[in-house]
Amino acid sequence: MIASGVKVAGDNRQTRTTGALTDRPAIDEEHLKRMTLGDDRLEQEVLQIFVRQSAMMLERISSGKPGAVATAAHTLIGSARGIGAWRIAGAAERLERANCEGGEDKIGDAITELKAASLEATAAIGARLAEPSH
Repeated sequence: MIASGVKVAGDNRQTRTTGALTDRPAIDEEHLKRMTLGDDRLEQEVLQIFVRQSAMMLERISSGKPGAVATAAHTLIGSARGIGAWRIAGAAERLERANCEGGEDKIGDAITELKAASLEATAAIGARLAEPSH
């Protein structure tokens, strides 16, 4: 569930410098509102697109092909930042880095973290889209 009223800075540089972002909500509501100009219909459309795109990118990541993993992780970084899904962005950055550095353990851990963050965000988005105001 999305935490109401939680104020989190939308500075994406924080995603690069922190470890696990478990203290942040799945979706930064204030950032999402800014990015969609407070337009509920636009927000709904952007969230629906994100859910579809993230599912496709996770499928590509699961393919295990290094080029596909790096490209999909990079795509997720930008998409997640766009909606304020900082945990997904951070996990995707770690996966992108692990993919470049090599090491099956690091890659596997990063994929596990990314999948967990994606599941949480998808659930939060589903709950948000089910709200009567959306």
